[in-house]
Amino acid sequence: MSSILTASSKTESAVHLQENKLILVWSVTILLVVMNTTMFNVALPFILKDLALNSSTASWLVSGYSIMFALSTITFGRLSDFVPLTRLLLYGICLLGISSIIGFFSTNFFLLLGVRILQAAGAGAVMGLSMIMAGRYIPLSRRGKAMAMITSAASLAFGLGPVLGGVITQYLGWNYLFIVTIFSVLSIPFFLKLLPNEVIKKGHFDLYGAILTGLSVTGLLLFLSTFSYGILLGTVVLFAMWWKYLNKTEEPFIPPILLRNKQYTKLLFVNGTAFFINFSNLFLMPIILTSVFGKGPAELGMIIFPGAIIAVVAGLFIGRYIDRFGNGPIIIFGQLLLLGASIQFAWLSTVNPYFILFTYMFASVGFTALASSISNEITRILPITQIGSGIGIAQLMQFFAAGLGVTISGLLLTIQENLSSEIVYRTIYICFSFVIIMAVIIYGLYYRRAKLQQFS
Repeated sequence: MSSILTASSKTESAVHLQENKLILVWSVTILLVVMNTTMFNVALPFILKDLALNSSTASWLVSGYSIMFALSTITFGRLSDFVPLTRLLLYGICLLGISSIIGFFSTNFFLLLGVRILQAAGAGAVMGLSMIMAGRYIPLSRRGKAMAMITSAASLAFGLGPVLGGVITQYLGWNYLFIVTIFSVLSIPFFLKLLPNEVIKKGHFDLYGAILTGLSVTGLLLFLSTFSYGILLGTVVLFAMWWKYLNKTEEPFIPPILLRNKQYTKLLFVNGTAFFINFSNLFLMPIILTSVFGKGPAELGMIIFPGAIIAVVAGLFIGRYIDRFGNGPIIIFGQLLLLGASIQFAWLSTVNPYFILFTYMFASVGFTALASSISNEITRILPITQIGSGIGIAQLMQFFAAGLGVTISGLLLTIQENLSSEIVYRTIYICFSFVIIMAVIIYGLYYRRAKLQQFS
């Protein structure tokens, strides 16, 4: 009996070691992928100047990336139902590397925008499949820790990216930011070794539904940037066509059954709010530090970096608390931190740059707590057959919300350009505070319904 238990214990230890190695490699790759976003946030004011762009136009370098990233994550998520994860990762990482090489030579806005969109298409594989991998291969008892590690890697990138991006931009130029992303190709041999072998399943990819989804999301963000009634009319027509098509197609790009799940859609809104606020912060902080305090790119990174380090350290504990106490307390904790940070930004962001450093620590930890716990909650409430699609849609909404946050931030900066910086940023962050309060209310409704279902 003891020998059997010992053999079982050894087997379980080997499985844990394999899981830990896979999570580590995936986290490092996510670090490079997410840094690809945050490095350019710091460089944005200097790209804006070099290419003679206004804030609203320049924001499309972030929004366009976010839109394609969102579509890519759900596309790779849907493909993972019948294509092995290893193959999808190979395609995505190779596309990311090739587009990064082209990006190094970009010299005008449209080429730069096109390259950033191609980068996002490849990067979406890494981020999009990470939560699916955790939901598919990591047991629920250890899943919170795994997701917290992945989210912590993203949080570290949110802070390390500005530091590295600031130094590279200041001393080499923003074109050299593309060099960093090429290193993601080195992860391919590790994924080939560590990922489990999968049986190729028969399936159908809904290309027409994917195109309709992309056009609808892009049209909505274009309307919010331009307030063109023509674009609004076209977007409404696209959404009507999209919804009708999804409901009559056998294997649609986005399964309507998930969108009819009210508990799931509440989590989508709360999760989207976290990304809306976080990406808006990462877009606005470099602009505040540059335009109000005259900071250089290297200084921008050093001010943002401590918040990311705190989030990484907190992430190690957040994962353990999720596995021990559940997702609910961590979700509430994250929302309260984001709300407090937005209120502080509203009143202190233009007073002293060190207030930005201090406040972003709260915001970064709040974002990590929300992103980890809600992703875990989604995998908990959905059947295993819906996890791939559910996580894909959640990530679509995450990065749509991220692009929306940046687009609205750029728009609010443009329409308030004649006002003092104090009034401009106070107005923006007060608006953001109301967005978070709405998310708190929505989660309260979710929690109440979950408790009723538990005792019914």
